[in-house]
Amino acid sequence: MSKAICYLVGAGPGDPGLLTIKGRDCLQQADVVVYDYLCNPELLAYAPEAAEKIYAGKKAGAHTLPQGGINELLVAKVKQGKTVVRLKGGDPFVFGRGGEEAESLAEAGCEFEIVPGISSAIAGPAYAGIPVTHRACNTTLTIFTGHEDPEKDETGLDFAAIAKTPGTKVMLMGVERLDAICANLQKEGMASETPVALIRKATTPEQQTISGTLTDIASKVSEAEFTAPAVAVFGDVVKLRSKLRWFESRPLFGKRIAVTRTRKQAGELVHSLRELGADAYELPTIRIEEPKDKKAFYELVLDSHGYDWIVFTSPNGVDAFFKAFYEIYRDARDIGAARIAAIGPATAERVRNYRLTVDLQPEKFVAESLLAELQKETSVENLKFLLPRAEGAREMLATELSKLGAIVDEAVAYRTVPETEDVSGGIRRFREEGADLITFTSSSTAENFMELKLPMPAGLRTASIGPVTSKTMKTLGLKVDIEAKTHDIPGLLKAITNGA
Repeated sequence: MSKAICYLVGAGPGDPGLLTIKGRDCLQQADVVVYDYLCNPELLAYAPEAAEKIYAGKKAGAHTLPQGGINELLVAKVKQGKTVVRLKGGDPFVFGRGGEEAESLAEAGCEFEIVPGISSAIAGPAYAGIPVTHRACNTTLTIFTGHEDPEKDETGLDFAAIAKTPGTKVMLMGVERLDAICANLQKEGMASETPVALIRKATTPEQQTISGTLTDIASKVSEAEFTAPAVAVFGDVVKLRSKLRWFESRPLFGKRIAVTRTRKQAGELVHSLRELGADAYELPTIRIEEPKDKKAFYELVLDSHGYDWIVFTSPNGVDAFFKAFYEIYRDARDIGAARIAAIGPATAERVRNYRLTVDLQPEKFVAESLLAELQKETSVENLKFLLPRAEGAREMLATELSKLGAIVDEAVAYRTVPETEDVSGGIRRFREEGADLITFTSSSTAENFMELKLPMPAGLRTASIGPVTSKTMKTLGLKVDIEAKTHDIPGLLKAITNGA
């Protein structure tokens, strides 16, 4: 049963990895999520699919809901007995108007809880290589907002106090007023040569940083058409950026990469690319479904103990096989004396996840290599092979084993079908923003990508996991700019890094 409560959760500054564990736990139990413009929409994936998700974004000149409306919404949902998560960019209480929302909940007699988040005031400079405190530079830190209530007649900023207070100053919001703010700070005595840096879209792969001084930073920002959201840092700590910049120095920083895999599998590659600094996003083109003739597949699994070899050619095949196996049997020993072969380290690792040993794994991750290794080990004549595979997969291995006298049963374990939903928003991003690079990890990802008939951005490059996928790409009219030498995800990552 739901708990009638509102969690005011700090979503962090943009990098989804900076959400707190407590924040994630709150999202996982939410009936309703009310989220802001500055929240990374990927965080919504932690909420249950059935949860109501309400966008209440506010940016300069465009409010989906006024603040009063948001306050009333939160109260109404809690009074309906819902578990509500109010997801706010950064920290709810650092210029996030979380205090006002908490007040409204308290006045209405609603239960609420504050879940602090990492503020962009700290994280933004950190990702730009600027520590907001450093013993050699400062002993104080001042945080202020450059965006004030537009209904106020006069500024609430005490420029004299800010200018005269020693140490680092961090300004949230107010990029559009930067010229006036810098002029007022100089007027009140802040040194014109004070180092200043602005960090835009901090902690995301789209992060940009501009450095200057109090005198010229506003003109630099204007010339670069540098827009919100951005954090400004004033003080000597800005000089440390030349030595400490780390995030923007990653090998794939600034590269926008679309990843075509199944929705379930894309996350692994996207995460790895982001670790290398890329703006990577999921563009699922296929999804995995059960075979059309499930009965025939289960009958072959039932008899799996009667085979000499079970050969897996993909992690999906492993998962499909053992899902069926453990619906039929309770003990792994029921697989009998069958030996196991696997193509590729990812497939082998997936087998080991089921607590079974891989007896044969070829050095090259293709069927031809597996066939050669089998022949080295023993004659395959009269040996029984079970090949759990995808519908429509290459039949070369089965054909060649049969030519050598083996008894081969091909078990259609799963189907790859076109992905029809844009749950991740990847199709929309590709249409609107394009990409510098698009990855293909199988022939089916390439085939189904072409079925989407998306506009191809100028200069788009492609990366293929191996020769089989590359051959399909070329048949479809796609060029192959990068091909992995080792045909797995680590090999693809290495090839992209070297070829980007």
